[in-house]
Amino acid sequence: MSPKSQAGRPTTAQSLGSLLKSARDIMRKDKGLNGDLDRLPLLTWIMFVKFLDDLEIQREQEAALAGRKFRAAVEAPYRWRDWAGNSQGVTGDELLAFINNEECTRPDGKKGPGLFAYLRKVTSSNGDDRRDVIATVFKGVDNRMKSGYLLRDVISKVAGIHFTASDELHTLGALYESMLREMRDAAGDSGEFYTPRPVVRFMVAVTDPRLGETVLDPAAGTGGFLVEAYNHMSRQVKTVADRKVLQERSLSGYEPKPLPYLLCQMNLLLHGLDAPQIDPGNALRFRLSEIGEKDRVDVILTNPPFGGEEERGIQGNFPEDRQTAETALLFLQLIMRKLRRQPTTAGRHARAAVVAPNGTLFGDGVCARIKEELLKEFNLHTIVRLPNGVFAPYTPILTNLLFFDRSGPTNNVWYYEHPLPDGRKNYTKTSPIQFEEFADCVKWWNNREENERAWKVPAAELLAKSCNLDRKNPRGKEVITHLPPDQLAASIIDKERRIVEIMGNIRDLLAKHEA
Repeated sequence: MSPKSQAGRPTTAQSLGSLLKSARDIMRKDKGLNGDLDRLPLLTWIMFVKFLDDLEIQREQEAALAGRKFRAAVEAPYRWRDWAGNSQGVTGDELLAFINNEECTRPDGKKGPGLFAYLRKVTSSNGDDRRDVIATVFKGVDNRMKSGYLLRDVISKVAGIHFTASDELHTLGALYESMLREMRDAAGDSGEFYTPRPVVRFMVAVTDPRLGETVLDPAAGTGGFLVEAYNHMSRQVKTVADRKVLQERSLSGYEPKPLPYLLCQMNLLLHGLDAPQIDPGNALRFRLSEIGEKDRVDVILTNPPFGGEEERGIQGNFPEDRQTAETALLFLQLIMRKLRRQPTTAGRHARAAVVAPNGTLFGDGVCARIKEELLKEFNLHTIVRLPNGVFAPYTPILTNLLFFDRSGPTNNVWYYEHPLPDGRKNYTKTSPIQFEEFADCVKWWNNREENERAWKVPAAELLAKSCNLDRKNPRGKEVITHLPPDQLAASIIDKERRIVEIMGNIRDLLAKHEA
């Protein structure tokens, strides 16, 4: 009997939200957890184990009906139903020992590895990708709760979620995204610059990945671009074969940080991807010259980290005259290299949509050389200029959306200046950008004419002026923006960082000249 039928009826959005709130309230009582940055990962791995067991039960039933042999990804007594399903089961210190310890007395009374120790060592001997996903996920997971009794109470709450009910999965996916937003807010300055969902939706909509094409996010974070691409491509599925293509050969990503990696896996699982293909390593770890056609993809959708610095070993993977510590510029080179040169299975050119900081547009030195290649070897057809505050409160840095493809060299770059809503000076955390605001841009996208928001610049003109892509709207009004103090300070810091980078480039050039 499935968890859904055991419960009698699916959980409503209201009761599911209440259930998750209750679980988080319980976690607040535990002395080992500090805020949502601790609570959300713990709730995630518990839901992850429950999700896997619900999926296993469903697949076991399907195999039995089809007369096929079934091998579980997680074996007894490490399945959810063995140690967590019974509310009167193992608890307190015994529960903590079972989860945390390398060796313990298991719920079946025998000695053996603890839960995490077991899950970290499952292997895909029968080609089951889920086992590899499980092992990789739990390599970066730990349990910080100090009270085994409170942990048992949280587990009992999660037991009320039914991961075989499609309507509950949809509801839980939406609730989970709201928790991710809360975690980003709690992260403060230590958080990544996650892309607002409306911006992601817009980028996916106009890039339009087609079923059969391969989609990559080399800086996946919590999986926002891949989830939206999955949803977009799901609407194209017509047959069982289509579903297999979507599930097995369409989406992939990289995410080296353990917490975002776990959150990304759970996010994709909740939205319907059975075995997410997320590499837990740094996408920049490969030598650029060794990336061949077999390693390339059809569509890249991403918001690469910017403002960070990569170590010398990573920089050494790039051509000598393109080496830089600036993460955004290294990712831009990787993205260019990873786009397939031949037309896709859908008969279209490989293409990319990338979030880029303003500094990338006007940067010189190494940055200019990278942009020269972009203009000469790719078709940089569109730059959407986003207004102030789109990424608030994570960063005040002005950002742009770059769209380019493999159709040939750039003839003209179209610019589209996304306006703020009437009467607004900027976006804020409480008044963020909305997807509906992109309606005019979407309408303009396939029927381009110059207007008060859109203009084009010949590539030859850009190349003649040191590849400075920072072009203002020729029909726009000069607006003097008075930034809030925190945003002004961040802007100054960003400019100082650029000055340091430019000085470093000058030193490198002088050193080579002297040599």
